[in-house]
Amino acid sequence: MDSQLQTLIELQGYDARIAALEAEATRLPKQIEAIQTSLAEAKKTLETLKVRIDTGRKELRAKEKDLEVIGAKRSKQEARLYEVKTNKEYSAALLEIEESKQEKAKTEEEILGLMELQERLNGEIREAEVRKKLAAVEQELTGVRGERTTRARDLPTALLADYERICKARGGIAVAAVSPTAICGGCRVTIRPQAILELRAGTTVLMRCESCGRYLYWQEAPSPV
Repeated sequence: MDSQLQTLIELQGYDARIAALEAEATRLPKQIEAIQTSLAEAKKTLETLKVRIDTGRKELRAKEKDLEVIGAKRSKQEARLYEVKTNKEYSAALLEIEESKQEKAKTEEEILGLMELQERLNGEIREAEVRKKLAAVEQELTGVRGERTTRARDLPTALLADYERICKARGGIAVAAVSPTAICGGCRVTIRPQAILELRAGTTVLMRCESCGRYLYWQEAPSPV
């Protein structure tokens, strides 16, 4: 294969990788922003419960202990039902039991709320992970761009400019493969038989598709497994 054509193929590989990395580098900050928005909402909610959050896990443990106390209290109240002697005493005991049930339900709800908010705050960890990934993407992007620049120096200025013009006009694909199906890998138009012969023989230094203008190279069909 002609060295310039080989360089064009490699250059296109670099450009494809750069495009993918740039897309990732654009997407990740949006993901970070979404996490930050979620965190801001969680922190805002926590501010309304500032007294509880200041005590943090200590209060959570206290609430759990409260449940034990409430449970014991309720058991005693239920036992009293068997000891009361008048309807008035019975009604009072039932009322105390109902109040205990409501208090228990409220306490459980508060605990679940605190646990949910704590989980949302774990988004800070996810943000750190995304930022780490973004840094890795940016580092790789810098490296690939550098390699691309170095490789591009092997091409004549006019050829490089033509390659970049075709890339811009053809969706980032300036070099297309032609397989034994005799179809341009870029525009899917059939290539002339004479052109196929020249591509396979490598007698033409650089050949362009007569339909889309992309540079063409011959690619043998993969061997059957």
